[in-house]
Amino acid sequence: MDKSNSGFSEAGLRKIRDVLTRHVDSGKIPGVVALVGRGEETHVEAIGTMRHDGGAPMSRDTIFRMASTSKPVTMAASMALLDDCRLRLDDPVDQWLPELAGRQVLKRIDGPIDDTEPARRPITVRDLMTSTFGLGIDLTAVGSPIFNAIFENGVFSQGAAPLPEQDEWMRRLGTLPLMRQPGEHWQYHLSHDVLGVLVSRVTGRPFETFLRERVLDPLGMFRMLLDHGMHGTERILSRPAVELMTTNRLTPEQEAARSTLARNAVNVSFGQGQQGGWGFGMAVRTYRGDYAPLGQFGWDGGTGTSAYADPENGITGILLTQVGLTTAAPAQLIHDFWTTVYQAVDA
Repeated sequence: MDKSNSGFSEAGLRKIRDVLTRHVDSGKIPGVVALVGRGEETHVEAIGTMRHDGGAPMSRDTIFRMASTSKPVTMAASMALLDDCRLRLDDPVDQWLPELAGRQVLKRIDGPIDDTEPARRPITVRDLMTSTFGLGIDLTAVGSPIFNAIFENGVFSQGAAPLPEQDEWMRRLGTLPLMRQPGEHWQYHLSHDVLGVLVSRVTGRPFETFLRERVLDPLGMFRMLLDHGMHGTERILSRPAVELMTTNRLTPEQEAARSTLARNAVNVSFGQGQQGGWGFGMAVRTYRGDYAPLGQFGWDGGTGTSAYADPENGITGILLTQVGLTTAAPAQLIHDFWTTVYQAVDA
């Protein structure tokens, strides 16, 4: 059999490169860096250039914007505080995030932002970790007063204007009513920004400082979750913490709402977001809709990045581009990358 030493076939690795090259040659993707790993071996491809008009060639150390692919990284810092017993999943967040205390909730998600009722209970750490705290990017609310207010108040971090410093950002967030009752509904994105503030306030240190010292410096990025919290001989997170992160935390109703977000954005999704489940900070595959098996976990980024791990096959994969998911091309590339990765697996 045509095998490599990494658990991938040589023919399969060539096909990965050929498909990546075809996307670059199309002119829609200027360049790409991709990594696949299995066991102790990794294989890296760097193809094309950094810009459509040329620029530096892509290399293993090219710097990319991660966008939402950073969500599992933010979550790892939060899970470290759970391991340290400095946070508990069902702690109300009021003591650290007073801006979120005593919340009002919209009576109707498409109603006026002053037509509210009291929240039935406080927001908890668990609500933030599962993206169910009551505010987020919700495609069912596009054009509604609350959706417009999220952008007008400058609390959405992918807006044109830079975000204010964290205390001012939290103040602005606190002026908005919740879209849903705490714990009720999965909504994308904003909970992870709030978690960054929570980590900073619990530790009394800038989020980036704690993240670097506790996660990024010892880790050097990526296979740690597949290895149940270990990186080499050093434990970054406990095994139970990783199991919490990488298993589905949503009810069937919440899963349906999450999947709808992806299916209604089919022009740019091509399967991204349709894994079914959501753990802490990442998707968890609960049904098989393409080549990847159940249990695969990870996430994609709006700037054309993708990172997943697969416990069943022992695979990690990372794909990095500089092209945002405002067009179909990078989503198609991400889809084709994972399709070829799974074809390359040797039993």
